[in-house]
Amino acid sequence: MHTKRLTITYVALAAALLGLFALNLFWGSVAISPRGVVQALLGRGQDELAANILLQLRLPRAVMVVLLGAALSVAGYLLQTFFANPIAGPFVMGISSGAKLVVALTMVVFLNHGLLTNSLTLILAAFAGSMAAMAFVLSVARRVHRMSILVICGVMIGYICSAVTDIVVAFAQDSNIVNLHNWSMGSFSGMTWGNVQAAALVVLPALAAAFCLSKPMSAYQMGEAYAQSVGVNVKRFSRLLVLLSSLLAACVTAFAGPISFVGIAVPHLVKQLLGSAKPLYVLPGCCLGGAAFCLFCDLLARSLFAPTELSISSVRPWARRGSCNSSPAKRRSCACARTICARKSRSSCRCWHWASPPL
Repeated sequence: MHTKRLTITYVALAAALLGLFALNLFWGSVAISPRGVVQALLGRGQDELAANILLQLRLPRAVMVVLLGAALSVAGYLLQTFFANPIAGPFVMGISSGAKLVVALTMVVFLNHGLLTNSLTLILAAFAGSMAAMAFVLSVARRVHRMSILVICGVMIGYICSAVTDIVVAFAQDSNIVNLHNWSMGSFSGMTWGNVQAAALVVLPALAAAFCLSKPMSAYQMGEAYAQSVGVNVKRFSRLLVLLSSLLAACVTAFAGPISFVGIAVPHLVKQLLGSAKPLYVLPGCCLGGAAFCLFCDLLARSLFAPTELSISSVRPWARRGSCNSSPAKRRSCACARTICARKSRSSCRCWHWASPPL
């Protein structure tokens, strides 16, 4: 009976993922029929504009949403397992905010010196920020015995890092604010194939490593004493959990900004659907559920009030059609990146490479 429930849940999640992925390809301000999507993917399309919209805007964005959604969901599940806290997550524990702060500082420093940042630089900056925030949380965890205090410390870190980021944005140049403001609210807009490749090189090995830890993770859920009794090196295992969760959260923040709810909500929903909390079952469900959940949210964000696009986290209008609403990891592919939007007006820069409009 349990095997049947698992099979039905996995099939339903996979079907939802495939259906939402297809919807993200042909639903937008410029309607593309399913037949047109298939022809464009096969290279037989006659409409060059539709093919460019699909292959250069919608397809890399949808693939990136799948990667980052799975990464964020698994990161949340790893943190919930490590802290034995059902509301632990990259955003709640301040990890995403720490990554956001260091990425913002790196971006401002590079741009002030006329340098362009690349994906690797921003991933490393985000990882450094997330590890710094995690180090503070772990130092507090050793001194307190109540999880409520630990969560409060994580929220405090998040507010402090967000406040410092706001100060950085306030004193940055107008051209820098254009890039920082929209990315800091969370968005999958403006993804390129280069971003997809960089994210895949980080996310896929990290997810594979998380799957390899599913057996010791099951023992760890029973308590550290039980895990040690069955041969698990708890100290090394804990370090791996921290590194993997921080790396996954940092990669998401570097490309899409801080996204607050996926890391908490999806693991709980998946466990309820599966009727099990075993990591061997939950981790694949988190990947499928996180990807499908983010695809659905991104579809609403770019289509609900098109051409106005909403942010993923705050669900409020933040970008106009044609404005520079990209993440900092995407600026290098833009032709106007060297001039940094010389007109210095948030609403005047019309860069269609940076800002992938809700097409």
